[in-house]
Amino acid sequence: MTLIYSMGGKDDKTPWSRLMHRLGTAPVIYTSEQVEASQENIVRHLEYLGFYDSKVDAQVSVNRRNVTVDYRVMPGRQVPVGEIRYILPERGPLAEHFLRDTVNQLIHKGDNLSEALLEKESERSAAVLREAGFFGFNKNYYFFLADTLGRKDAVLEYRIGEYTRNEPETSAREHKQYTIGNIRFAYDNDVKIREKVLRQMNTLVPGDTYRESDVNNTYRRLSALKVFRGINVGMVPREDSTVVDCNINLTRSSIQGFKVNLEASSNSNGLLGISPQVNYYHKNIFRGGEWLNLGFLGNFQFKLDDDIRSNEFGVTGGLSFPKLVAVPRRMARDPRSGGRTEVNLSYSYQNRPEYTRHVVGSSFGYTGNWGPSTFYQIFPLQLSIVRLTDIDPAFLISLLNNPFLLNAYLDHFDLGTRFSVYYTTDASANPTSSYHYMRMQLDASGNVLSLFNGLMKPDPDGGGRMIMNTPYSQYTRLEMSAGRTWRLGRMERRAIATRIMGGIGFAYGNSSSLPFEKQFYGGGASSLRGWQARGVGPGLTEYEDFFTIPSQTGDLKLEANVEYRFPLFWKLHGAAFLDAGNVWLLNGDDLGEGAFRWDTLGDSIAADWGLGLRLDLNFLLLRIDLGMKLHDPVRKGEYKWVGPRHSSGMNSRSAKWPGKPWAYL
Repeated sequence: MTLIYSMGGKDDKTPWSRLMHRLGTAPVIYTSEQVEASQENIVRHLEYLGFYDSKVDAQVSVNRRNVTVDYRVMPGRQVPVGEIRYILPERGPLAEHFLRDTVNQLIHKGDNLSEALLEKESERSAAVLREAGFFGFNKNYYFFLADTLGRKDAVLEYRIGEYTRNEPETSAREHKQYTIGNIRFAYDNDVKIREKVLRQMNTLVPGDTYRESDVNNTYRRLSALKVFRGINVGMVPREDSTVVDCNINLTRSSIQGFKVNLEASSNSNGLLGISPQVNYYHKNIFRGGEWLNLGFLGNFQFKLDDDIRSNEFGVTGGLSFPKLVAVPRRMARDPRSGGRTEVNLSYSYQNRPEYTRHVVGSSFGYTGNWGPSTFYQIFPLQLSIVRLTDIDPAFLISLLNNPFLLNAYLDHFDLGTRFSVYYTTDASANPTSSYHYMRMQLDASGNVLSLFNGLMKPDPDGGGRMIMNTPYSQYTRLEMSAGRTWRLGRMERRAIATRIMGGIGFAYGNSSSLPFEKQFYGGGASSLRGWQARGVGPGLTEYEDFFTIPSQTGDLKLEANVEYRFPLFWKLHGAAFLDAGNVWLLNGDDLGEGAFRWDTLGDSIAADWGLGLRLDLNFLLLRIDLGMKLHDPVRKGEYKWVGPRHSSGMNSRSAKWPGKPWAYL
């Protein structure tokens, strides 16, 4: 901000001055030359968009040391295209390929003439011709001439030359189709990787017609290995020939390292939470682009003035190979896919006041992408074994009185499949422009095992079938989410981010309820920020007092979030947000107020609002959010709307919003 910059004075002689100048924004000094230049730029841009003979007036007003400039823009006339005439090279096959593609061209009779549209068309057409083998062909070979003399519309001459706009006519040469020649890899000795793997990533084939998409796919697949910092796929045409050789130069990246993540939370009940996570990775463990990932995580919840504790420890190990194993060869060699095979193992230990849980898991599957925007995960084999020990007697009695919870917390064997797909218009790690995304995940378990029920031992207590004296789970679970972020204002430093998500799960066959770890929950740093994790729902249900630490879950989840982000100074940003949603129960004979019902849907929606700070250091993002309850399903009647002073009270009914709650937002 300008005020912060001015606090540092005019020079950078002191540490204070340098700090203020770095955090703030230098003031813009007014000059009349800049006003005139801006007028000319606006007129040129309007002509570029197809508004001819436009005018721009500027009015300057001065208030003390501040200058305000108002521009009055008067767009000029637009000229429609009346006729299009093509002039194409007579030598070579380019004209044939071009005419075949005219059905896809962007400018048509009746469209308004504009340089912007013509430039976009030339870029599109040139890309099509490069894909047809015309190496090095670009938009500079396109020439457009519009004749409007004595007409209300324009006769557009659409010409492709044999020389570029920057060359004389004597440089004319025939446009030829190229084929791929030799392919060479060049890298330093410190790049410890088998060349066989590099050639598997390459989609360029000697003797094939040159296609730009093959070059891009090769670059994308080599980048997906994450072994190289620099990748240069250089195409070099041979003299007096229609063959183009490929030289691929590679520079080694950092191969191994650690990632550390720490999340902390607190709420009005005095419950504190700390979740550290450490990951070690190696991106070339066997010199073939294999990734090794080892993860160590913890989740600790406690009260400073109480003996209540919840401790969770976990370790995960994963190995990823840069190829699709045990799939049809055609699919494995798809040049658009950066497909990988993954094998994962995990163990989790959770110690709560009510019980101790052990979870052993493993999975085998495939990950990759279809093009630059769509990513998939397919795990045909996903296994977990869950055991509960040291169950508190009081908690066990609560389970026996609640069949839904009892079945959710039983020991179980979970064998199934998982499929997920993610689409985004911007796949970069830190998008800087507007984008949107969609994600879907489908889990199905126990369906294949159910075919062999006749061979399994029946459960003497529940009537289901067992594997290794443990009932197996049978369910289907679907989760979908979508989001959009709009970048606003100067340099797109402001943003509005939205997200909606829904999930539903059904237990059937060998199970009467979803396993606890597959149920949905709300609350926490990435959900309803006015509630702690697992602290809301299901539905209108009161807080379950047999859980010392919240563990509210359900079969159905609906949630929506909206957040406005704005810059403060330096790399510090602010945020204002609104969250709404809940979880509900679907299965069971007596679901009570936790059941999903259309007539009580509005009352059962939990809502919160709050403010936050973001410190974005590019390599590190620190986030702090203060969430406050706005609508609490647990409260009754008019007390559901919670005022700011009382938004943290879980069971207090002594405060309410006077009048209309939205008047206070």
